[in-house]
Amino acid sequence: MRTIEIARRLAELKKREEARQAYILSLNESSGKIPEEELEAASYIFFSQGDYKVSITIFVSLYNRGFFQAELMDLMIQAFYLPNAAQIKKRYENNVQTLLKYPFLFRKDFPDFDSLSVQYFPFDDNGYIPFYKNENRFGSYINVNDPVIDRYFFKNLDKPILASDVYSQYQLEYLNDNVRKSEWVGQENHIYLHYTNWCNFCNFLSCLNFKQLLPDKKIVFLFEEEISRYPIDFKKEFGIDYSQYQVKPIGIREVNRLIWHTQLASHNGGDFFNEIFYDHPNLLVFESVMFKNIKEIVKNLRRQWKQRGKLSSRLETELARLRHPTDKDFLVAFFLNNASVSGDSSGNTRIAPAIFFQPHFPNILPKIVKNEKGDRAIITSNEYEEIRKSPIFSGFKYIKTFTPIRRITSSYGATIRFMWNASVENPKETVVGDAFAQRLVNRTFMIDQKDRLYRDSILVRFEDGKLNPKATFTALAEFLDIPYTESMTYCSGRTGLNPESMKGNDLGFDPAAVYRTYDEYLDYEDCEILEYFFRDVYEKYGYDFHYYKGDPVDMQWVQEKIGKMHTLDHLIAKSRSRVLENKIGEKNSVILIKKGEHRTVSTEDLMEIYNETYRENRMKIMETLLNGLRFVNKDGQPLQLMKALKLDPALLEQPLYH
Repeated sequence: MRTIEIARRLAELKKREEARQAYILSLNESSGKIPEEELEAASYIFFSQGDYKVSITIFVSLYNRGFFQAELMDLMIQAFYLPNAAQIKKRYENNVQTLLKYPFLFRKDFPDFDSLSVQYFPFDDNGYIPFYKNENRFGSYINVNDPVIDRYFFKNLDKPILASDVYSQYQLEYLNDNVRKSEWVGQENHIYLHYTNWCNFCNFLSCLNFKQLLPDKKIVFLFEEEISRYPIDFKKEFGIDYSQYQVKPIGIREVNRLIWHTQLASHNGGDFFNEIFYDHPNLLVFESVMFKNIKEIVKNLRRQWKQRGKLSSRLETELARLRHPTDKDFLVAFFLNNASVSGDSSGNTRIAPAIFFQPHFPNILPKIVKNEKGDRAIITSNEYEEIRKSPIFSGFKYIKTFTPIRRITSSYGATIRFMWNASVENPKETVVGDAFAQRLVNRTFMIDQKDRLYRDSILVRFEDGKLNPKATFTALAEFLDIPYTESMTYCSGRTGLNPESMKGNDLGFDPAAVYRTYDEYLDYEDCEILEYFFRDVYEKYGYDFHYYKGDPVDMQWVQEKIGKMHTLDHLIAKSRSRVLENKIGEKNSVILIKKGEHRTVSTEDLMEIYNETYRENRMKIMETLLNGLRFVNKDGQPLQLMKALKLDPALLEQPLYH
């Protein structure tokens, strides 16, 4: 039987859920071949109260292909448009009434609602399917609230901001919330919104909300040929001389923008990126800090605020005006009140500064949680969950996320070196962990596009930043929507230029870390295995294999390679032995308790037991990965590799690293 026949039979038997699933499968199979069956499937899904988004997508497709147009339009109007028509019309009319009274909009010939050339059919809480009446067709889905800034609004701050055809509510609010009032900067600083087509602008008044954007009178609207008026001489045309106003320092609630510099894994070059952004005039930057310390700082600030007299008088006064200061407010207060934070909080810039924040963890320890079948898995980590649930992060309305990545084998080797050096410096307490297993399960470059913290995110290669800094940081500045400034051409920190953020780090743009292979801390075989299991990452982000030679891989191949891995195990055992010797003194044995059994073993045997445990764990991980594991979000939808930063070939100073 064909799938649609199975669906019909299930529908006859009143097995609604099973019938809906079968009809969805039939849609995937038919793929536009039989319109009547598409309509049947979409109609059943809709009228049986299934996923209406599946149905509306099929209805729109059929209509645009010329099938059942009269019937489908009637259905679309009755089911999707009319229930929301009054609200849409009211929104349009409220916008018109507000704009008619607005002093910096110079055109007033708004059409009646019924004569608009576009009808907006609500698709979900954030967006619409437009219907173009003059063309008798539906357009693509429009999400006016998508939390993504895909424009380079703040490339040049020499003049007032000029932006063309902004039809995103989120981006309009972003401009209004981040561009400072002219009265606050002592100069003309309006947001000039230029719309190239008056009719298009009027149509969008059905789904945008300008009322909340206009009270501060920051915006100037220019339509079509009115662009010639940019920038307006406000003193001449309106008698307003902004130079008479005194510059206002940055306020706590003005800072609404967070740039989250994520920690993909240890030793990916995070300190280097901090040093590039440290001196930027439009950022408030604090050098890398442990997240637990930040939480403690916020907690202490709240306590000091309650005690009074502990903060600067300006910030205390401002916090006192806030009815219920949030953790985000106290974080911003810390950045504005700390001498170690770089950036200009005096208010002399056209835009409010963004917080540049890298909350650090000792390590990122992801976990792979498989489903019952074992063919799909969710990636979790306590570190990310701590970030995701933090009120510090949720308090920011605008979040840009960027993640540095470094060649996996180099980052892995650097991590082992760091662990080993730490164990040498503190031999009584510090051990080398199983960096190999940790790296195998770390797929934090795979993201859920619906995740708010990663919705507007980019991945940037450490090697590009070192070898092609102009191309890399010009592109990264554009993504982050900050000007590319002279401060991004050098490394700096609290101690000055080219700081040594960690003992032994290569300073500034020294490329030594790019080419270092860390041979004394790892074996060829661990790198070979890592390259095989991360071959999708290597392909996506432009890394060539330096170890894996393309051999067929099965468990026998894995076992052979694991059998030749000795260096890491030796370092783990040696560091553990030192810690153990410190605990047991001159004794050469310990009592091992396992499954209720007590037995005495030598410290040497105990180290071998540890190593065997590591090997078993690694084998389980690799067996799981070899079985074709797919990574999904909590809804079962596939995760995607994070988008990579693209460099302008014309700005490359040397060939791209591979």
